[in-house]
Amino acid sequence: MQATIEVDAVRKRFGRTLALDGMAFTVTPGQVTGFVGPNGAGKSTTMRVILGLDAPDAGRALVGGRPYRSLKTPLSHVGALLDAAALQPSRTARNHLLWLAHSQGIGASRVDEVIELVGLGTAARRRAGGFSLGMRQRLGIAVALLGDPPVLMLDEPFNGLDPDGILWMRGFLRSLATEGRAVLVSSHLMSELEGTAGHLVVVGRGRVIADTSVAELIAAASGDRVTLRTTARVEAMEALARVGAVVTVTDRESITVSGVPSEEIVKLLGEQGVPFSEVSAHRATLEAAYMDLTRDAVEFHGVTG
Repeated sequence: MQATIEVDAVRKRFGRTLALDGMAFTVTPGQVTGFVGPNGAGKSTTMRVILGLDAPDAGRALVGGRPYRSLKTPLSHVGALLDAAALQPSRTARNHLLWLAHSQGIGASRVDEVIELVGLGTAARRRAGGFSLGMRQRLGIAVALLGDPPVLMLDEPFNGLDPDGILWMRGFLRSLATEGRAVLVSSHLMSELEGTAGHLVVVGRGRVIADTSVAELIAAASGDRVTLRTTARVEAMEALARVGAVVTVTDRESITVSGVPSEEIVKLLGEQGVPFSEVSAHRATLEAAYMDLTRDAVEFHGVTG
């Protein structure tokens, strides 16, 4: 089976609210794809459509080239975590996994294997109702991995994790992608996706705003700005203005320069004897790039027509 998720021109309306308006993207194997957007952008609805929990009004969503509902043993094709609280609290973690495994023809040995993979070995026989949110997230990841699927889809997997858990999750998701799986991760934590995802699908108002690599998105948001620190601010500004640079004062010893690459700034100031202590290209954070991109993608308010 192909390790892909394909969302093709999906539209979905709930009463007067248009939730998805031609949503279209592909999640490819071998990398973590971040799925981000403001509240109401259509992320949860898209994931529910992929899993056959909501039927689209138009378009289609495929896992490995097939609709989810056509999969006879779905856990061996796609593993999903949409709600870490979706469990029977009186069952132990191991029994929660066992009944799901039996429904798919998966042996108990695989249950014990995924329990160890997600770090729940010492808590396997504890009742899941007493788990913290972070432990429930790990249990949800174990469920997603039960069938050793080529496709994984996780909604907010970092929620409730402590710093050690976040560090573990970042490395774990990257390792799953390295194995050749297609991994789709929805998250509001841009800092975690920046260190985890190689690709981003940014959505707003029920459609895709950007479908690009993390590196390309950050580069576009960073622009050509350069930070210059110098004790000779006036002389530096005059020299840069003569070559067409746009200069903005940041503080007493710092200015921001646009229109001239950092290498040329260093060469110019060196030739004219203007002292400086720092010349550094500006690098936007993923969070800043995301905020710029989604500034107008506000949460849905009911629409008609």
